[in-house]
Amino acid sequence: MEQIKNDSLSLSISEHGAELQSIKDINGKEYLWDGDPEYWPRHSPILFPIVCGLWKNTYRYGGETYKMERHGFARDTDFKLVRKADDRITFALSDSEETLKVYPFHFNLAISYRLEGNKIHVVWHVENTDDKTIYFQIGGHPAFLVPDAKKGEPLTGSLKWDNNAPERLYGNVNGCLAKGYHKVATPDGVWNFTENDFEDDALIFDRSQLHHVELLDKDNKPVVQLDFKAPAVGIWSPSGKHAPFVCIEPWYGIHDWAEFEGNFQETYLMNQLLPGSSFMSEYIITIG
Repeated sequence: MEQIKNDSLSLSISEHGAELQSIKDINGKEYLWDGDPEYWPRHSPILFPIVCGLWKNTYRYGGETYKMERHGFARDTDFKLVRKADDRITFALSDSEETLKVYPFHFNLAISYRLEGNKIHVVWHVENTDDKTIYFQIGGHPAFLVPDAKKGEPLTGSLKWDNNAPERLYGNVNGCLAKGYHKVATPDGVWNFTENDFEDDALIFDRSQLHHVELLDKDNKPVVQLDFKAPAVGIWSPSGKHAPFVCIEPWYGIHDWAEFEGNFQETYLMNQLLPGSSFMSEYIITIG
């Protein structure tokens, strides 16, 4: 486990999955979910090289058929620590004999965390080290503690976002997307939720509808804020488990459409890189 800190925040990050494990302020208050396996055994996994699910966990590329589990392999793979300072850290993952069995591309993936006051910059960098175009998706899945929520008690909370009438997709057809958009009632951009709102899995917003999301306390003041440029975002908590957290997930990628039978490169919100080129983006977590 590695730690970085500044005058406002301290972070703990595991080399396994390059996963953020803890966000604490100077008073020791925790903002990130603790990963209790009774509810959900993760904290903030990195989703790569796919986001969410493939239809029948299968994709096609170059005349071959491959199997890959939901959210890809990065979250369950050990990264290498490549750079560390007091307030920033970088982990890296490259292709291996094991990854090539399920993902036939050569790549370098770097995940960086950088502190700036009460902000955390989470930076994704993907480099194509192959001699052909590579295809990938990438996303975040941070789980934040909902103010006043407790384990084992029904979850209620409030989110505020920068769109008063966003339209969601449902990803509940065997873990893939159903056709059609559905409006989410958010007067003044505030969505008051319970865990029952996640009975059909995550709320999924694509088409760059949202770029700013706030987790509010009972006085409607922001406790955690996320800013991102990603074209999609998922909002999720495990329905029926009385878990005291909500995930705010910026995505450069999304589930397959239900019954999708095209090739990998034709997948909705797929990214591509020519040989020698790279992709970089970030999302920013603001505490308070």
